[in-house]
Amino acid sequence: MSSKPAQSVFTSSRLVEGVSLGAFDLKHRVVMPPLTRSRSTWPGSIPNDLMALYYEQRASDGGLIIGEATNISQLGTGWFGSPGLYTEAQVEGWKNVLGKVHNKGGLMVAQLWHTGRASHRSLHEPLDPVSASVNPSYWQLETQLVSTPSGWIQPSPHRALSVPEIKSIVEDYAAAAKRAQQAEFDGIELHAANGYLIDQFLQDGSNQREDEYGGSIENRLRLLCEVVEALQSVWPRNRVGVRIAPGSVFNQMHDSDTVGLFTAVAKRMNDYELAYLHVVEPRIRGKALHEGESVETGRLASHMVRMSYGGKLIANGGFTPESAETIIRDGDADAVSFGKHFISNPDLPRRIREGIPLSEYDRDSFYTFDAKGYTDYPVGASS
Repeated sequence: MSSKPAQSVFTSSRLVEGVSLGAFDLKHRVVMPPLTRSRSTWPGSIPNDLMALYYEQRASDGGLIIGEATNISQLGTGWFGSPGLYTEAQVEGWKNVLGKVHNKGGLMVAQLWHTGRASHRSLHEPLDPVSASVNPSYWQLETQLVSTPSGWIQPSPHRALSVPEIKSIVEDYAAAAKRAQQAEFDGIELHAANGYLIDQFLQDGSNQREDEYGGSIENRLRLLCEVVEALQSVWPRNRVGVRIAPGSVFNQMHDSDTVGLFTAVAKRMNDYELAYLHVVEPRIRGKALHEGESVETGRLASHMVRMSYGGKLIANGGFTPESAETIIRDGDADAVSFGKHFISNPDLPRRIREGIPLSEYDRDSFYTFDAKGYTDYPVGASS
């Protein structure tokens, strides 16, 4: 079993202060980020009672939960056991989850997801995965794997989307946003990070199109902007967030000008008066944001985005309570989302507030399919 040692005792002041992120008036700055956990009922991608208990455990009065990445369509599905927002059964499943969260005074937004090329045909037969362009090296790399009903296997070959198909996918995002309202979410977040469809259009390592969706940074921003506008046609502007991952090499992502691209993204997002921009710090050594600098640790992405983005910012990526306190004090973030620590500490905001040591997490159970390592972590433990 692989696990992470518990953290030392730490008492925060800024992390436990209130903050407003758009329409969300929070009582603390400890955000639960989207965490894919593979527990939805399959087939059907339906949220279930186990998921409801999991989120109920992690809800807190005035706290924000960003729900796990949620498929906007069958074709957009790229992860076995991930939930959806494209059927009535899925809406009803999410209603059960939201009822539990709201009963504890928590807020929850839906993260809308299309995996693009990061998928396998078995997840949406008879359709092939789609992307901005065709990149054969992606499905040919033996270490590139996706979660399927048959286990972790290499992705299927993908094809490039036509312009009419792109317009149809924008409509799929809007339809999922409407279903998020029906499910009684408090808002939505667009997943534009980590090498999934929106990111595949943003970065020139995956986008070699020669039409209005490719080439210049302006053109590669087009799909992101069209989807944000579609989401804001359904939801108030201040209930829509966007997640990006500058400099990440996950899912074989790279760009010839990472700083130029994501500076342009940050500047453009100012136009939309978002609830927040959610920035994932790159934690895998690879293409650096600045020549000669490692992106393995640190907060280069948040600092870079902050220089161009005037709205509220949530930082994510390997933070401890101590480093989260620092980034908030220094002004590079307004809130911090904690992934692994929220997995093993359902009452994470309270533990940070009261200086209670954090429980260790079990990495081996992150993507399994039952209650072990999911809903069996201690709640309400004290030092």
